[in-house]
Amino acid sequence: MEEKIRTLLEQAKAELKSVANIQELADLKVKYLGKKSEFTALLKGLGELPVEQRPQMGNLVNAAKVEIEDLITDFENQMQAKELEEKLKKEKIDVTMPSNVQKIGSVHPITKIIDEVKDIFIGMGYKIADGPEIEKAEYNFDKLNTPKGHPARDLQDTFYITEDIVLRSQTSPVQARVMETEKPPIKIICPGTVYRSDSVDATHSPVFHQIEGLVIDKKVTMADLKGTLEMFAKKCLGENTKIRFRPHHFPFTEPSAEADVSCFVCGGKGCRVCKGEGWIELLGCGMVHPNVLRSCNIDPEEYSGFAFGFGVERIAMAKYGIDDMRLLFENDIRFLKQF
Repeated sequence: MEEKIRTLLEQAKAELKSVANIQELADLKVKYLGKKSEFTALLKGLGELPVEQRPQMGNLVNAAKVEIEDLITDFENQMQAKELEEKLKKEKIDVTMPSNVQKIGSVHPITKIIDEVKDIFIGMGYKIADGPEIEKAEYNFDKLNTPKGHPARDLQDTFYITEDIVLRSQTSPVQARVMETEKPPIKIICPGTVYRSDSVDATHSPVFHQIEGLVIDKKVTMADLKGTLEMFAKKCLGENTKIRFRPHHFPFTEPSAEADVSCFVCGGKGCRVCKGEGWIELLGCGMVHPNVLRSCNIDPEEYSGFAFGFGVERIAMAKYGIDDMRLLFENDIRFLKQF
């Protein structure tokens, strides 16, 4: 038995030298130290030996098992250390290499203005209304007191898809749709993209953004309109901003006005931004024309209202001192990263 123990020990050492990976090492461990291994069989066979030989043989078997177990453990540790070293070499980060800089974007100035205006009017109890950009001429013109033959319906001003379908030239059709489907009181703003047949230059674009507002209720007056626009101007352009109305004409409001705000750069003294006038034209507004109310099934004898609208680009250009509208659409990172 002593010879067999020595042979198994040498055999285990020889096989250990040829192990290539952790799995082969685990198999070797089961082969020599498992419950069905030959060393376990030797321990079970000690009972067949003379009593005086059993302690000596038992010690030899256990010593051999311990030696094999220590060898396997040492070899396992060496293999794990080697695998870790190779893994670290593959995953090593060279901190001296230039990194891929993650450029952080920012909100586009047009989107920024729209979000600011939404927040201001939501704070005053307004709801956001939306509608189609491809619109029926009925809603873009007829229901807004702009009958056929009106100059605003000329081909030179409007993109026609068919005689009765247009790209909306304003967000006012949204107001008409809301008035037609909802009962007063109505208090909405309508932000969106609009289209007009304009040549591209520093102050014009065939595609731009507009925000219009509408309030319909009993006993609404011009004073409510002015108070609303004063609040908006102060929140959007600064607490010291003043507002003034100039008489104007719009087919869908009567009376109508152009609203100017005091220049927020020079405080009304005159500068490059306001072209020395001290005032900046901001928006158009007025009391909703009775014909518009009637066309949307609202009794003008019982209800009145006001409406206003402005170009988002105009607000952005005034607020940020931008002198060319085209900069807002060219996607030049050098320009946009300022915001």
